[in-house]
Order: sequence, then structure tokens, then C-alpha cells
Amino acid sequence: MSLEVAPAEPADVPLVVSLIRELAEYERLAHEVVARPEDVQAALFADPPAAFARLARWDGEPAGFAVCFPNFSTFLGRRGMYLEDLYVRPAFRGRGIGRALLASVAAQSVAQGCERLDWAVLDWNQPAIDFYQSLGARLQRDWRLFRLEGSALRRFAANQRS
Repeated sequence: MSLEVAPAEPADVPLVVSLIRELAEYERLAHEVVARPEDVQAALFADPPAAFARLARWDGEPAGFAVCFPNFSTFLGRRGMYLEDLYVRPAFRGRGIGRALLASVAAQSVAQGCERLDWAVLDWNQPAIDFYQSLGARLQRDWRLFRLEGSALRRFAANQRS
């Protein structure tokens, strides 16, 4: 049995979109997925790219993916990386694939001079929380994630003062 983790290529866009949909189903958020292949293509392969994707294949079969993008810490004065998605298909879990994907993102982060790697996890996803903590990741208990999106974002932006 062999595991390969590699950057996604343009021909992989339909697979990435499919994996996004699978992840959304798992997270009970399928109703929120509106990304189209052309959106993912533009994000991953623009110059510069908005995000980066890694694909894991087990004996050539698509097994999972990770998507990340750069951010910045004003406290550190350094670059960081945000892991948007990490997903391993159920049939491939327990084989070290999630660890390999996350290690690939961590290596990319270090290579790009990032000082930290951040991500969010749903509060009910105890297997993921346990996995992340087993790697040495710390749960940021004092922080809450906020989101301004869609019409609320546009409405707020339209009301800005010059």
C-alpha cells in the first residue's frame, strides 16, 4: 500500500470540488456549498493563487485533500497559514493520511516562512479534536470565530464612512 500527497493540478479541480462536497456532507453543511469548478480553478491556479490544495492518493485512489491559504499575524509580525479544509474519505481513515496531509501543509508553511498554522474545527467533531491535540495543536478556548457574509457583508460595506 502506498500513500502519495502532492499539490493539486488543474486537471484535479473536479476531484477537489467533489471532495469539498463530501466534506460538507460530513460536516452537515452541504446546503452551504456554492463553489463551482471554475471558482476553485480560479482560486487555486491564479497568479498569485488565493489558496493551495494538496491531494492524498492511496494506491492511486483519491483518499483526501487539504486546502490552505496565507494569512498574517500582527502580534508576531510574521506570515501564517490558515488550513481551510482537511478531509479524508471514510474508507481511508486510520491509515495516517490526515497526518500526512497536515504535515504537507505544515512543511509548505515553514518553507514560506510562516510562524504558525491555524484552523477551526466544529465543536461536535471530537475525533478531529482528539487527532489535532495528539499532534501537539492547542485548542484556542478563549477565541470565538465571527463571520460577516453575503448580504450582511455587502450592506455593512455600503454603509462605510469615507
